[in-house]
Amino acid sequence: MSTKTIAVLDENELKDGQMKEVAFEEGKVLLSRLGDQVHATSAFCTHYGAPLAKGVLTANGRIVCAWHGACFNVCNGDIEDAPAPMAIHSFKTQIKDGKIHVTADPANTLKKNMSRQATLRATGVNSTGKGVVIVGGGSGTFHAVESMRENGYPGPITILSKETYNPIDRTRLSKALVTDPAKLEWRTAADLKIKYGTNIRLGVEVTAVDIENKVVTLDSGKETLPYDKLILASGGTPRRLPIEGAQLENVFTFRGVEDAKKVDAAAKEGKRVVVIGSSFISMEIVVAIAQRKLASIDVIGMEEFPFESVLGKAVGAGIKKHHEQDYGVKFHMSSKVEKIIPQEDNANLAGGVVVNGTTIPCDFIVMGVGVAPATEFLKGSGIELEKDGGIRVDEYLRVKSGKDTKNVFAIGDIAIYPQQNGEETRIEHWNVAANHGRSVGTAIAGHPHAFVKIPIFWSAQGQQLRYCGLGAKFEDVIVKGDPGDMKFIAYYVKAGKIVAVASMQHDPVVSKASELLRLGLMPSPEEVRNGKDLLSIDISSSSTLQKVAP
Repeated sequence: MSTKTIAVLDENELKDGQMKEVAFEEGKVLLSRLGDQVHATSAFCTHYGAPLAKGVLTANGRIVCAWHGACFNVCNGDIEDAPAPMAIHSFKTQIKDGKIHVTADPANTLKKNMSRQATLRATGVNSTGKGVVIVGGGSGTFHAVESMRENGYPGPITILSKETYNPIDRTRLSKALVTDPAKLEWRTAADLKIKYGTNIRLGVEVTAVDIENKVVTLDSGKETLPYDKLILASGGTPRRLPIEGAQLENVFTFRGVEDAKKVDAAAKEGKRVVVIGSSFISMEIVVAIAQRKLASIDVIGMEEFPFESVLGKAVGAGIKKHHEQDYGVKFHMSSKVEKIIPQEDNANLAGGVVVNGTTIPCDFIVMGVGVAPATEFLKGSGIELEKDGGIRVDEYLRVKSGKDTKNVFAIGDIAIYPQQNGEETRIEHWNVAANHGRSVGTAIAGHPHAFVKIPIFWSAQGQQLRYCGLGAKFEDVIVKGDPGDMKFIAYYVKAGKIVAVASMQHDPVVSKASELLRLGLMPSPEEVRNGKDLLSIDISSSSTLQKVAP
């Protein structure tokens, strides 16, 4: 490694609370100024490569990516929030003769080398004892492992996953129909074993848990495994409507790589698809297959507009218009599926969906009607399951029921956890599971802190939809812009406060909104109606440090 020191910018061109991307030979560096201190880091987010200069900086050194909410510490490059899978480089700076000088290895300023391995304070290699057992192999699991080792947990970690591949970037299944798990894995099996000291067991199913004796049972009694700490990260199971024909061979639900393979194989030129459900997974699949020259794409939804319960009528109507005009989608809204009928020449395959007395012909069906918490294996464990199968946890994500409420954690789709507004909610966002994992990893390593992240999600709908907050059962929506043009900001109001924000083509508004919600600095609905711009609110300059410091 050979470093160089280069003057990259006049000092007076970088103001307090400002970020600026600058050239470093053939690479790029991000400069961030916090008071008198200038910090230099990689210029790109390690999640999907977004330019961090377009994100949001806070006075205590958090930088939030504009695309998907990944967060880093500009003082050292460490990960603050998911979905960042790797840290960013941190470079030395010096102000001399009115210039900002950066010392870096030029190779580390190139976009292809933007990430670095986070500092692992423990690896667990050659560790002994029972350690931590994680049930599930998704986003929460990956980030829990990462966080435990970053924060110095030295003991064994065992992952038990029904899936046959390492933890993957599951969001790309519905958004892009990627079917090769090797292209989706966050870490290779070798890295998980060697760098993280993790024993990952794939294709195994936990069928029971004995909380009192701290033992999990695999594959209906074939094996038992003891633990000291248990993380329940089993995710969700796709629902099927309880209707005639729902089990036919070409009626697909969507969760894992095998589901993506089935849809990918079926979605060929000239074929007809019926999509049951008009929310995010369903509509992402519609976008993913829209360019494949299918004969028809029919979407059936119970609401008047797609996404209505989450995004409201105006936004739902705008996105519906886009799908109709750009993708030729035919919607059957305010409708209920009566049954699925088989093909005349093959009773095992669906040939049509009956809606409102009319049969919509099809060659295959995608049923995207939500997921149920995958918690059946916990029946009889003493952990209380709610009606929907969820598990109530405390602010540290520890289970609130059963004989051990100190050493058992539940995260992700199965966890009903406390929110900033005082409610308890189960949220099926990939990013929530990831940040749950990071929080639990910190706690197990001996540094517990209450989970207070603002939920963030995104969806590919022709343009990138971004959303943050807790907008369930909103009472009003303030819309700026035209959702029909796929360019807008929507503010969701409940009990006189803005509780969530969605946008298209207005980055980094949602990233800024997530920080304002987290800090309790979101302006009032009246201020927003009167033109208040979230991006104009200062949380970056050193004068605001007292407001933003934890």
